[in-house]
Amino acid sequence: MTQAKIAVVGSNMVDLITYTSRMPGPGETLEAPSFELGCGGKGANQAVAAAKLGADVVMVTKVGDDIFGKNTMHNLESFGIDTTHVTQVQGTSSGVAPIFVEPSGENSILIIKGANATLSPADVDAAEDKLRQAALILMQMEVPLETVYHTIRRASEWGVRTILNPAPAAPDLDVTRLRGLDYLIPNETELAILSGRETGDEAGIVDAARALMAQGIGHVIVTLGGRGVRLVTADQVQAIPAVQVKAVDTTGAGDAFIGSFAHFLTQMGEPVAALHQAVRFAAHSVTGRGTQKSYATAAEFADFCRALETSV
Repeated sequence: MTQAKIAVVGSNMVDLITYTSRMPGPGETLEAPSFELGCGGKGANQAVAAAKLGADVVMVTKVGDDIFGKNTMHNLESFGIDTTHVTQVQGTSSGVAPIFVEPSGENSILIIKGANATLSPADVDAAEDKLRQAALILMQMEVPLETVYHTIRRASEWGVRTILNPAPAAPDLDVTRLRGLDYLIPNETELAILSGRETGDEAGIVDAARALMAQGIGHVIVTLGGRGVRLVTADQVQAIPAVQVKAVDTTGAGDAFIGSFAHFLTQMGEPVAALHQAVRFAAHSVTGRGTQKSYATAAEFADFCRALETSV
């Protein structure tokens, strides 16, 4: 079966991951047990998650002219991702993300956008030949807002479905400029920031999601960690439960969820079945260390699903 093309207009980062027994206090120096360097960034992570499942993926992004830039391009290519529109910016660093992971698997992350901050509407227009052939376009918030707005507008003109993961949360995001977006996928905190409403209970989550939908957004999918996922449409709410696993490292789990959802949506055609699969894929990702390297291939994911079914 020919795979539908997924386009990612978004970020790439180099993950600098420190595994620590605990976070140091102000002025305190601690020795950490281990360190790993990997390729990450929300856009690249989501692209890799889809590609490892077998999707045909094209990426539109910017890298710096430092030691990380070429490595990022080679990494994307190693997963079969089309890098025609991955360009290097002279005199600018690549994006980096220092990540600190505690024994529980919880993480704290700093982000330096670097070359990602230069991704412009002109770059989207330059990639039109690839983007308008896509089944859907994925976006995140580690690139300029004007580029996100422009991508949504152009995709609407082309008749291409769109997904926006509004992370990291940006209080200055203008929800009225998301009109025509097909899927908005925030977590509970991002939902509260974007809607300006309380999201402390189920009724609040639905109210906040529908307030955003009133601005012209097709669907809102709210990720709630261990409480699962809520798909909110104009006339119903679908609750997709979380899959319980022993977490080793939660870094990149949200990106695993969104990238795999994009893939499963193009394959299954409807969101509920795709969300059930994406929740499983994200659960598998937290059982290993790192971001992209913890994402399952199609074969590994099939084995994981079979193991889940036999354990019930």
